[in-house]
Amino acid sequence: MTIQVFGHKSPDTDSTGSPIIWAWYLSEIKGTPAEAKLLGEPNTEAAWLLERWDLTKPEIIGDVADDAAVVIVDTNNPAELPANINGADVQAIIDHHKLVGGLETKGPIDITIRPVACTATIMHDLMGDIEMPDWIKGTMLTCILSDTLEFRSPTTTDHDQAVAEKLAADLGIDIPSYAAEMFAAKSDVSSFSDAELLRMDSKEYEVDGTKFRVSVLETTSPAIVLDRKASLMESMTTVASEDGVDQVLLFVVDILNEESTLLVPNDLVKTVAAKSFDATAEGDSVVLPGVVSRKKQIIPNLKV
Repeated sequence: MTIQVFGHKSPDTDSTGSPIIWAWYLSEIKGTPAEAKLLGEPNTEAAWLLERWDLTKPEIIGDVADDAAVVIVDTNNPAELPANINGADVQAIIDHHKLVGGLETKGPIDITIRPVACTATIMHDLMGDIEMPDWIKGTMLTCILSDTLEFRSPTTTDHDQAVAEKLAADLGIDIPSYAAEMFAAKSDVSSFSDAELLRMDSKEYEVDGTKFRVSVLETTSPAIVLDRKASLMESMTTVASEDGVDQVLLFVVDILNEESTLLVPNDLVKTVAAKSFDATAEGDSVVLPGVVSRKKQIIPNLKV
């Protein structure tokens, strides 16, 4: 049976690249047939990764069959996984997020969750000193630079940076110029609808009974997104209704200036800004200096 390797819904670079990395490792090094899968269309930066390293886009799947052999990467949250995930035969989890709970397995499994910024960093460690093709190294490097925002994110560890610098040296890649290309691809969102932008890099979280879709758009050109502020806020109501949440929160992360702009369409979000970030929203947006990480700075602080 071929193992399906996949990350979370709304796949970013790490949830696109890490399944490719681990499927290669299982198939080519461990001799266990495996295929990378996606749970949605990759975002613009992840699509750039596929093109840059001449990778075939993994098949997008909607669910998994009973007893299907799977490895979960870059998440352990059932809300971010196929509806039938507990019916599948989960064989391993490789992740760098907090343990959420709710997954059920058919038997004992390998679980590796480590406090680093990127799943690909963990995979590099788990693989050990093996020969890797350049496209695997390039995929790892791209994932790490994406998740760390080129080492700007507070989630970055010294180990993430050391692994990325080693990979870049092996490939003869200059990190600043390579990262600039990545972030330019991520910032090109002109072809996406408002609803697509709100769902592109988003996760669902509940805070004291209030359900949020927490959306993050990381960009070197925040004005491109903020110019669409009015229509994005109008679309939040539709997206929230369709997705069964109470409110969409959109944080536009300015990668270069290391700050976020939170759109404030109503009093609920104004309260969230005040209680979560001690920020006073005078109009329909508020700037949050230093806030760039959903995992470390946004989600842990959310209050209503």
